[in-house]
Amino acid sequence: MDCQIALCQIRPTLGDLDRNFSAHHKWLEKAKDHGADLILFPELSLTGYFLRDLVQEVALRLDDPRVKNLVAQSKQHSIVFGLVEESDDHRFYNSAVFAEDGEILQVHRKVFLPDYGIFEEGRYFAAGDDFQTVKSKWGKFGLLLCEDAWHAPSAWLHFLQGVDAILIPSSSPARGIDTDQPELSSQHSWKTLTESQGLFLQTWIVHCNRVGFEDGTSFWGGSSVVSPFGFCQAHADGEKEELLVQKIDSPPLRRARMFSPLRRDAKPDFVRRQLAKLLQDPDALAADQNTDSREP
Repeated sequence: MDCQIALCQIRPTLGDLDRNFSAHHKWLEKAKDHGADLILFPELSLTGYFLRDLVQEVALRLDDPRVKNLVAQSKQHSIVFGLVEESDDHRFYNSAVFAEDGEILQVHRKVFLPDYGIFEEGRYFAAGDDFQTVKSKWGKFGLLLCEDAWHAPSAWLHFLQGVDAILIPSSSPARGIDTDQPELSSQHSWKTLTESQGLFLQTWIVHCNRVGFEDGTSFWGGSSVVSPFGFCQAHADGEKEELLVQKIDSPPLRRARMFSPLRRDAKPDFVRRQLAKLLQDPDALAADQNTDSREP
């Protein structure tokens, strides 16, 4: 992997598709001028986040001409952008599209929908059910959407599949502003999460968060790129729009994985057997017993 990645820390306009599509094309040109190979936008970058009853109004099918026009911009520079996706059976997903060579390479539908505090995604969106890797010409990537990253199995499943980088588009609001700490609690939490994931999953962690205000809520930005050793290699300022460009490549991956062969020793089959016991899954338990009986 040898990839110049550009994180577009933008301020989407809530519910205004035309304005957001126009902004995406402008940021794409800016990123291309900086030599970007892969251009990453935040979660729901085409629609804004606190949509509520606007979800159905701004939902887009993947064959929408505006989406196809944006995908066409990926012929030389791969793109990841966010939208409300309407499926063939008229369900609505918080989705991230990975486009490359003028085509959609993969669509990740957010699996873990937050439905607590100020979040209401479980009320408006259907949940995805898969964590597939993206086999790009720039490397092998895993996609997580915001809350996905806070559930340990999500990134671990990508780790087991040997991804080179985990891409995390998010719309993380500023929280914890009433503390005495020098940074927001949300900022501190994300920094801790991404650096620990980089270290323990031995992969690049690329977090692209948005900025701006919606419905009285501020989004804090702070997009970052973390190395496979858990060190922050680049980060954007909070509160303002910014283009963050950083090279991610294979040598740090090799050094980290040679230093400690965590994936070799991950033992996913052991985890499967333990989950079967915890869940009292009769089929999995029976299969486990059959396996044990065949062992010498």
